[in-house]
Amino acid sequence: MPYSIEDKKRATTRLRRIKGQAEALERAIEAGTDCKLLLQQIAAMRGAAGGLMAEVLEIHLRETVASAGEMTSSVGEDQMEDIVKILRAYLK
Repeated sequence: MPYSIEDKKRATTRLRRIKGQAEALERAIEAGTDCKLLLQQIAAMRGAAGGLMAEVLEIHLRETVASAGEMTSSVGEDQMEDIVKILRAYLK
């Protein structure tokens, strides 16, 4: 769970974006929009949800590792950056 005000704001902003996409998708379905366009909107929503998951996962990892006292050196921070990059690439 994001604890800092900045982390909560970023997560909430992403969630609101997803909500807006879901509402737009609902309107498009009701309007009888072409399937190709619907699939494009669904793919965008999936990407946005993946971004939210990556954001919350990164926050969790940083808080967990930092609270364990393993981020005391720049080497630890570099390793964390590598882990976050790998996770973000995997979640795309």
